[in-house]
Amino acid sequence: MKRFKKALFIILGIFFVCDALLLSILTSFNIGPLATFMVGGAYLIYGFYYETIQILSKKGLLKWIKNLFLIGNAIMLSAILFLGVFGKIDTVTYKEDAVIVLGAGLNGETITLPLYYRLEKSIEYFNKNPNAIIVVSGGQGRNETITEALAMERYLLSKGIPENKIIKEDSATSTYENFLLSKKLLDDYFKSEYKTIFITNDFHIYRAKEISKVVGFNSNYMHAKIQWYLAPVTYIRELLANIKFILLRQ
Repeated sequence: MKRFKKALFIILGIFFVCDALLLSILTSFNIGPLATFMVGGAYLIYGFYYETIQILSKKGLLKWIKNLFLIGNAIMLSAILFLGVFGKIDTVTYKEDAVIVLGAGLNGETITLPLYYRLEKSIEYFNKNPNAIIVVSGGQGRNETITEALAMERYLLSKGIPENKIIKEDSATSTYENFLLSKKLLDDYFKSEYKTIFITNDFHIYRAKEISKVVGFNSNYMHAKIQWYLAPVTYIRELLANIKFILLRQ
């Protein structure tokens, strides 16, 4: 059992560190890869020095550090599991008046896979409810040559979505602004009560739902998937983002 635990922590550590380094090269080095790298490093240290840590903790040395590490690890994994399960449960009714597609990063002006999955879900929704308006929300970030909203609009038009069914919100730089600015556009468009649904990747659903309520939406939601190799970085980054939301409510 001791060998299994040691090997497990080492394997997890290698996976997390390699995943963080890979995404830093393919995308950019930000809080997500950095936090994932640190978690992976902690796993590696605990795995490589597993026997020594057990001996010292029995003697009273390092016991509190070991307990803190194990408790923190349990809390992190439980929170990530909650976000993952919650993000898979859709509340879509296909009777909503508007779909808000939350933006994600571009490579120059090319949509990334997470954003591709969101847009494909919006097309899937529109095919079942063609009366709905689609709001594409996202400004221009670093390493992006156009706004996310423009890239999203281009993609939807190329897939046959009518131009008069698309509203662009091209100023948002955060999830909070996605909803705040989209609500202003939709309030002006409908002039009366309307129902919304938002689409984002599964890891992002919970925080997006909570932020939408702060802004004033009572929105349904529909999840899009992400690539498996993005899971460690995205979920750890999202966990930190949820902590920030709890503190700042944005």
